[in-house]
Amino acid sequence: MEGDDVKERIHALETAQATQAASSAGMEATNAATTAGMQATQAAAQAGTWAVMVAGSAGLIIGMFLGMAIAKARS
Repeated sequence: MEGDDVKERIHALETAQATQAASSAGMEATNAATTAGMQATQAAAQAGTWAVMVAGSAGLIIGMFLGMAIAKARS
């Protein structure tokens, strides 16, 4: 009887250890995916900011030249 009891306890410990290892691996994978997602979001936000700044600058420069051309045409 004691041999069977010891085997059952060992099996239960092995199962618990495997479950803990799988949970830990899942946590690490989730953490890595979350970090990658945050970095991608930050990169996209930064690219969007630069795109808006470039478009605004281009609009400003074109507007200035257009204004000078209109002012010159009226003179």
